[in-house]
Amino acid sequence: MLPIRGELAEWRTSYKFYGVAIRAFFILLVFRFNMHPRFDHGLGIMTGITPINPMMAGISLVPPPPVPTELSASKEIIHCNSCTLFHRTQVNLPPPSTRERPPGCKTVFVGGLPENATEEIIREVFNQCGEITAIRKSKKNFCHIRFTEEFMVDKAIYLSGYRMRIGSSTDKKDSGRLHVDFAQARDDFYEWECKQRLLAREERHRRKIEEERLRPPSPPPIMHFSDHEAGLLAEKLKDDSKFTEAVGVLLTWIDRGEVNRRSANHFYSMVQLANSHVRRLMNEKAAHEEEMELAKEKFKNALSGILTQFEQIVAVFNAATRQKAWDHFSKAQRKNIDIWRKQCEELRNAHSEELMGIRREEEMEMSDDDSEESPSKKIRTEDSALAVQAYALKEENDSLRWQLDAYRNEVELLKQEQGKMFRTEEDQAKDQQLHFLQQTVQSMQQQLLDLQEDLKRKELEMKKTKEEKCCIEMQLRAVKEKVRIISTFLHVHPFGANIEYLWSYIQRLDTKVSRILNSPLISAGEIERLMVRLPRMFKQEFTGVGATLEKRWKFCGFEGINTI
Repeated sequence: MLPIRGELAEWRTSYKFYGVAIRAFFILLVFRFNMHPRFDHGLGIMTGITPINPMMAGISLVPPPPVPTELSASKEIIHCNSCTLFHRTQVNLPPPSTRERPPGCKTVFVGGLPENATEEIIREVFNQCGEITAIRKSKKNFCHIRFTEEFMVDKAIYLSGYRMRIGSSTDKKDSGRLHVDFAQARDDFYEWECKQRLLAREERHRRKIEEERLRPPSPPPIMHFSDHEAGLLAEKLKDDSKFTEAVGVLLTWIDRGEVNRRSANHFYSMVQLANSHVRRLMNEKAAHEEEMELAKEKFKNALSGILTQFEQIVAVFNAATRQKAWDHFSKAQRKNIDIWRKQCEELRNAHSEELMGIRREEEMEMSDDDSEESPSKKIRTEDSALAVQAYALKEENDSLRWQLDAYRNEVELLKQEQGKMFRTEEDQAKDQQLHFLQQTVQSMQQQLLDLQEDLKRKELEMKKTKEEKCCIEMQLRAVKEKVRIISTFLHVHPFGANIEYLWSYIQRLDTKVSRILNSPLISAGEIERLMVRLPRMFKQEFTGVGATLEKRWKFCGFEGINTI
């Protein structure tokens, strides 16, 4: 350090080389301190002097760097054309404090400006943060800067804490520490409020459109009753596709009280048209029931196919577990195969139980293959036919009664009109019409009486049929109970039993069964005839030779099911 001070004393004698000496002195000092291993770049050479950057413009060793378009993420020296911004010397200081950000803030307060800072220098520094709308500079070293967008304020706040120096001067009037903070401006708040109101209007409009989209459509207005509208409605009631809409209109008219003596015939015809759709609906129901039966049959067939494939997969696993193939698998492979085999067997058993349950229900019904149920089936068909006929007779009876009421209303109207008007030729025609209507009413009354007698006769027949049906059902229950007893007895005797042994067993239980089901005692011949009628459940075998030949009966109900 001493030789350098001596050289500096000699160079001071020459004013011509003063500037060159100062520059060389600073370059040499920076070079020596940078080569020192313990040199801290954040410390100055002496108190109050910031460290010199050899890349700084004005040293003339290298050209000045270009002005950055965006602020860097770290605190670096920022070079401008007319000034330079230095970062804070103490790194561990907390960031500069700021006030709470006002809503819609686009204006910042900049304090600590140098006294010689002009509006052009301020614009040059803060143009790097974004487009500036206005700068309001005060005489007391602070100003307000308004940007076009809100995000530009965040970039300006980044410059808070920088030290600003104009040119290369060290004068206090050319340097100052910047303090940037949020500023509350009425223009910013007004624009923010306008923007919020615009967003609220857009949100209300969007909600209104969404509500209108989700709102169910309003029902069409229902016209008032008239003869013309009644005729159009009657045509709609005949059409299956427009029936629902037409019934709604008819119900509204009736609720409004449109029915009176003059319009009763129109409404009666429309009600009759509505009633005519009952048969169509019953036919549709029957068609859907047939589709359901077909779907059940299809499901049962598919379940049988699935069970067959499960059997094949289980056979593959059983073949893989034999010693000839099992020894060639690794331990992990054997473990996986064993797990898969157990899962497959559980699924197969579940599907098998489901299929056996379906078949068991079909066999317990005994409706397709047993001839015992043919009388009950005929009785059911006859009962349904009688019910249909009785319903038709009731319908005709009601229709005739309503027609009779309508004719009576017309007669009363004609009588009222006859009392008000004088006797003329029209009155004579009305009298003839009245006489004709009376004859018609009498004939309809006679038809009504005949229909009532037919209805009573049909009801008596239906009652007798129901009694016969109850008797047959009781007998059928007794037969089913005896079939269950025989099946259980033969199932526990796998080698079969002769008819006398079976009859003696049933004879012991016959007193209890007859007491429960109110059925007479059964004979051995009846038991044998019953078992012959059920070849799928019981079969007959002969054992012995010659004199020891014996006829035995066995239970074969489960032979058609694959055992696992």
